[in-house]
Amino acid sequence: MAGKIPQNFIDELLTRTDIIDVIDAYVPLKKAGKNHKACCPFHEEKTPSFNVNQDKQFYYCFGCTASGTAITFLMEHLRIGFVEAIEDLASRAGMEIPREAYNSGDSSSVSNKLYELLESITEYYTNELKNNKNTNNIINYIKKRNINNETRVEFELGFAPPGWDNLVSNFGKSKETIKLLVDAGVIIKNDRGSYYDRFRNRLIFPIRDQRGRVIGFGGRVLGDETPKYLNSPETQIFQKGRELYGLFQARKASRDLKDIYIVEGYMDVIALAQFGIKNVVATLGTAATFEHIGKLFRITNKLIFCFDGDKAGKKAAWRALENSLSLLKNGRQVYFIFLPNNEDPDTFVNKNGKNAFINTEMLTPLSDFLFNSISHNINLEILEGRSEMINKTLPYLAKLPLDPYKDIIVKELSKITGYEVNDIQKQLSIPEKSDLKKLKNSNKKVENNRGIEKIRWLIRCLLHQPSLALNVESTESLLALESSGIDFLCELIQLIKKNPNITLGGILENWRDSKFEKRLCELASEEDEFNEIGVTNEVFTDAISGLIETHQKEFETFKKKSSPLELTDEEKLKYREMQKSSKDS
Repeated sequence: MAGKIPQNFIDELLTRTDIIDVIDAYVPLKKAGKNHKACCPFHEEKTPSFNVNQDKQFYYCFGCTASGTAITFLMEHLRIGFVEAIEDLASRAGMEIPREAYNSGDSSSVSNKLYELLESITEYYTNELKNNKNTNNIINYIKKRNINNETRVEFELGFAPPGWDNLVSNFGKSKETIKLLVDAGVIIKNDRGSYYDRFRNRLIFPIRDQRGRVIGFGGRVLGDETPKYLNSPETQIFQKGRELYGLFQARKASRDLKDIYIVEGYMDVIALAQFGIKNVVATLGTAATFEHIGKLFRITNKLIFCFDGDKAGKKAAWRALENSLSLLKNGRQVYFIFLPNNEDPDTFVNKNGKNAFINTEMLTPLSDFLFNSISHNINLEILEGRSEMINKTLPYLAKLPLDPYKDIIVKELSKITGYEVNDIQKQLSIPEKSDLKKLKNSNKKVENNRGIEKIRWLIRCLLHQPSLALNVESTESLLALESSGIDFLCELIQLIKKNPNITLGGILENWRDSKFEKRLCELASEEDEFNEIGVTNEVFTDAISGLIETHQKEFETFKKKSSPLELTDEEKLKYREMQKSSKDS
């Protein structure tokens, strides 16, 4: 997981390293409760949002989401490789790195190599826009869209020239770099084993993550070719459902964003920025996801979705509403702007100007959008219509977290329908009814999700309080369970039992460069749990026992069936797996 340097050496090195001393040498830290704080070294800010926890040996910035261990900090802050960071810490600790560590010529992470490569490709594309003789159409398009030079430079617009092998010719000097080009999604391997550029004769939009690293590209064709817009594929460092175009530029323009506009396209972001509206981001060819909205709510409490004024725009807005509901707490607000038909933010702001776009009269609160959409074609003048309104609205209200906002919106529904507030709240506490088959399938999914969520919670507990694992006598019964994440949970428990004094930072280093690294960092960085989750040993062991008991009860239920014919094919398969697990354990 960490090149050729033995993991036990890294574990020992981290026990002799204090992350506070390491970071404080570069960024002066101030004590703030259990944490130490500073203005983040990875992005510009006036109010400190960079937190370092000494007990966990872990840092996290609530502004740009930078996170990691002492090793990660040195790699990111000094822009050095993994081996160099280990050498630095080993020198401080007076430790000698085992010689076999140097058998590998380059042990820096694949992710870092991808970031470095994409940065070079960005520079190549921007230079091509300036110097390539085939840019007339691109330049004319940029002028036609009223994009000035300052905005073009701010968003690093580039040009992918015509031709099939420009990137291979310029960057594919070895098998390793060709593989990196494929992994980065900028070249494609065909059936004959040859490689060709993904982006050809297109205006290029580099996509940077919140920390400013290039993670992918968008490309717009100017001719009749399809698709009109082409994005980088999902890669190790680029997931469309988590990233937002323009977020880096928006945070760079202002570190205190009172609100953020969410639009659909690259040109919408750029056009609005051209008019001085810098607090704008765009989804990358997908609907606004739960992860998108959660990320933005960590930056500001007010989100404004602005979509094209057509049927597709309304559909995208409704998805955004659904994905927002469970996050509406602690004063968070969601608004929508619905533009006239055949208009998008780009055309609207160019036609009407900045003040027309930011006019508060353009805003539709989420509650109004919800009630107006549901009540469409419902006659609220009759009892039947009011009953229909309540039944259609309740599933959405059920998604709202316990918060004054939920109480207020329930009261509003009461005003609309004349139905008592207490009666609406009673209805919210009753499970939604359905036909038996649908209910059965739904319950299976819910139980499965609950099991996965419980495992996720257990992993999060261990990240923040590793000592909890010391109370787990054996993982044999857990390994018998058929659930996503259970193998990892058991592996984590075993790691902690072998290293009783391990910290969160030490745990993360054991999975560096693995497929689990990013998700572990996300679990470790969740805002509500960064300081302390305060789970007792008894609660943790009860949760472990509950997982096992649920599995055993399900097994006993299958055994009580009077005939195998009563089992579905899915149940038969699961029963056989349980029988095998029961014998093995």
